[in-house]
Amino acid sequence: MTRFLPRRTVVVAAALALGTSLAALAPAHAQSLADIKKKGELTIGMLVDFPPYGTTDAKNQPDGYDADVARLLAKDLGVKANIVPVTGPNRIPFLLTNKVDLLVASLAITPERAKQVTFSQPYAAATIVLYGKKSDAIADAAALKGKRIGVARASTQDIAVTKAAPEGTEIRRFDDDASAMQALLSGQVDAIGCSVTVAAQIAKRAPAGMFENKFNLVQQNMGIAMRPGQAELEKTVNDFVAKRSADGELNKLYQKWLGADLPAFK
Repeated sequence: MTRFLPRRTVVVAAALALGTSLAALAPAHAQSLADIKKKGELTIGMLVDFPPYGTTDAKNQPDGYDADVARLLAKDLGVKANIVPVTGPNRIPFLLTNKVDLLVASLAITPERAKQVTFSQPYAAATIVLYGKKSDAIADAAALKGKRIGVARASTQDIAVTKAAPEGTEIRRFDDDASAMQALLSGQVDAIGCSVTVAAQIAKRAPAGMFENKFNLVQQNMGIAMRPGQAELEKTVNDFVAKRSADGELNKLYQKWLGADLPAFK
């Protein structure tokens, strides 16, 4: 038997449903810096599956470059750091729905993301370099002609080297970074495209001063992400990045985790 509701009930229910739908689509409340200080805690979203930027320690606690930066930021604000693990897909939704106050989550600054969140000045970068013997003069992409360049197959560095290399470059593709690294150490290739992290690993295994970064292939700058409309918090975070870049603290943390200097941001 079909049950009909009074017209007024239907109208009220529809209005409530519409209100709920609009609320879900409405921008997240912009929490003020005063609110964070009153709470006494900064809740920070961070990846824990992207070493060395984000990982976990022996006690399964957040660790890595991002964790150290997050804790330093909270310390400068005079509050406790509460680090919440996030994933690549859910980190922006966590921010926009107020589950975290901000993200220190290896989030590359892109025009598309900048439509959703407010980025700080860069505090880190994922840098892919051309790495080879110090004695071998390779100043730029044009000098790759006639060289044997190793890369991990179908990786970011493979794409970058393939795009940059002139005709006449021999690109040798390996199953992974470890294989490309071994090829460089054994002399099978003249240089490899790799992350600065892999380059640091090679430097530890090879004789001192044997290899060096030749030039950057790709650099994706990363920013601390905040909800739009938080001008005071944005200024505070940018002041933090500027101060800790100038005094060398971010560089110390970058050296600790990536074995390289904090790159110059363009």
